[in-house]
Amino acid sequence: MIVLKFGGTSVGTAESLANVKKIVEGLDDNAVVVVSALGGLTDRLISTANKAASGDGSYTEDFRQMAERHYNIIDNVVEKELAPSTKDKISPLLDELRRLYDGVNLIADLPERTLAQIVSLGERMSSVIVADMIPAARHADSLKLVKTEKWFDKNIASTRLTEQLLREELSKGPYPIVMGGFISADKDSGEITNLGRGGSDYTAALVAAALDADVLQIWTDVDGFLTADPRVVPAAKVIDEMSFVESMDLCTFGAKVIYPPTIYPVFHKNIPIRILNTHRPQAPGTLISDRTPDPESTVVGVSALKNESLITLRGHYASDGKAVSGRAFNALSRKGLTPHLVAQSESLNSFSFAIATSEVAQAIRMLKEEFAPELVDSSLEVIEMICGLATLAAVGDNIKRSPAMSGRLGAALESEGIEIFAMTDKASNSCLSFVIREEEVNHALTLLHKRLFE
Repeated sequence: MIVLKFGGTSVGTAESLANVKKIVEGLDDNAVVVVSALGGLTDRLISTANKAASGDGSYTEDFRQMAERHYNIIDNVVEKELAPSTKDKISPLLDELRRLYDGVNLIADLPERTLAQIVSLGERMSSVIVADMIPAARHADSLKLVKTEKWFDKNIASTRLTEQLLREELSKGPYPIVMGGFISADKDSGEITNLGRGGSDYTAALVAAALDADVLQIWTDVDGFLTADPRVVPAAKVIDEMSFVESMDLCTFGAKVIYPPTIYPVFHKNIPIRILNTHRPQAPGTLISDRTPDPESTVVGVSALKNESLITLRGHYASDGKAVSGRAFNALSRKGLTPHLVAQSESLNSFSFAIATSEVAQAIRMLKEEFAPELVDSSLEVIEMICGLATLAAVGDNIKRSPAMSGRLGAALESEGIEIFAMTDKASNSCLSFVIREEEVNHALTLLHKRLFE
């Protein structure tokens, strides 16, 4: 059993869809295919919804163009005698989309529930088209199979129920089966929800875990994970093999190859992931597995997360890293906020972490509420922030065996005049991280890549 996920760039044009068809029809194994919306469509669905809510009448032209795009795709990828039937399936979905836009325009508001319905239509339409494009395939409705529940104010997968439903529906064939990713429904109300950006990757991982698949293939528009972003470092090269943890760290710190939570469901069942290029299917890609690290390799890649800020708690209480981190991260997690780096200085009585700049204001409010008693009695003196930063990471399972690595990399950065605002203070896991100025991050990436790989 193989589970294949095709992202928006893989299903964005008639030419790329032809590659998808060739890949799926060339398989010797049973397969479940998970697809995203047509390339760029989710952003277009959202922007058009905002236009409609704001009273901008051009939303009707946006809708017309989206409808025309889907009909043209059908004409180009579905066999001529089947195309009318496919259009008959898509037309009611487009009618639903138009009614939603008209309703949003009428009330001059865009409720979260309505937006979820709007964006769901991307995958609902693309999965029907892909299923009809492959004559032997059958379509499965993700809204009936992927269920969510509320966790604070976010929708998260109800994994046990979802795994049961996926197994019941998908294990019986016939294959291949095509379904949409990203979209879901609340397990109690049946209301349409979604798994957020990157949710198609996560859906595919849930399917792979439910079916005990032999491999999860993520088909995208790159040859695999690279040692660095090739737009910044032209000398970057494909990483042939890496561990689950290494891939998770690289994605967490900016490598936009797969959605980081994708790794969890398959990691627990030791199902390997292979990253492949839809436009170059002959390329071997990157294999992610529970591998034994190559003792000769310390770092597999470097990546960077931009638009970061550094929040620091100062005072005697901040010297108790375990207590302050537990309370801080519990407070942040209740709002779905995620720190990206932790650094503690007991000598300076400070505790710092990096977080996306877009989340800083909310994070500061949550921390002031959580630590109000300590701020009153001055055991915490101040909560401060620095914006305009980036988090630079070097990733490799063998880093923990190289305690001198942090000093070497830090010295390399400082020798070029790059100020380090915070860093992981010891090689305790598979990632070394440095917070630096955002305007210096491309230079820093190039420098570290040259030191480590060239």
